[in-house]
Amino acid sequence: MSTSPLRLEGKRALVTGAARGIGAAIALKLAEDGADVAITYEKSGEKAEALAANIRALGRNAVAIQADAASLEAAKGAVDKTVSDLGGLDILVNNAGVLFAGDFAKQPLEEIDLQLNVNVRGVFLITQLALEHIPDGGRIISVGSNAGLSVPFAGIAVYAATKSALESFTRGLARELGPRKITVNLVRPGPINTDMNPEDGPIAPHVLPSLSITRYGQPNEVAEAVAFLAGPGAAYVTGSGILVDGGISA
Repeated sequence: MSTSPLRLEGKRALVTGAARGIGAAIALKLAEDGADVAITYEKSGEKAEALAANIRALGRNAVAIQADAASLEAAKGAVDKTVSDLGGLDILVNNAGVLFAGDFAKQPLEEIDLQLNVNVRGVFLITQLALEHIPDGGRIISVGSNAGLSVPFAGIAVYAATKSALESFTRGLARELGPRKITVNLVRPGPINTDMNPEDGPIAPHVLPSLSITRYGQPNEVAEAVAFLAGPGAAYVTGSGILVDGGISA
């Protein structure tokens, strides 16, 4: 009795900032669906290598690549190593991101620059480089935020602005790549239980009353949305975004 092929069998994916949290869940889910996966990390080398080992245990090829998400040289190196080690690149997931919360009037320039460089410039850089390799019918998926559409509380003006930039970038790039049947989409997480924003952290009591589903989301729930957009069932979905935010934006 034959079994159906996995929906991403034969595909090669690169997930940025994937040593932990949402990125790690995305990388593992894509591998479970049949893809070979490259991941980038900046500092969490042991976690990245452990994740790569878990992916290989599924019978997939995996590579962990140290890369500063804001660096052109690092982005080029990550794309080149992905293509070399996996034999190509079909799916790019722009997950790497940083958040510094605080009063904008007092926010250090270093924090502003880092958010702009990682969350926006870094996405532009690696996407442009990846497009040298992604074939017709490929996928580009960025992890945005519900804050890119509306800002539910004070203190995240710069972060929200960077995620809003991804909204327009996604729509514009979808127009350009449509003739090649490359889809370009966003996933917009809301409050997700990660090291950056734990479900038992200090802001959780202020966030929970704004949710329709009164709990934090889990990284695997974001990964499911990414996997859908990466798969064949989303071939007619482009220039769009999926909210995974427990109804905070409702």
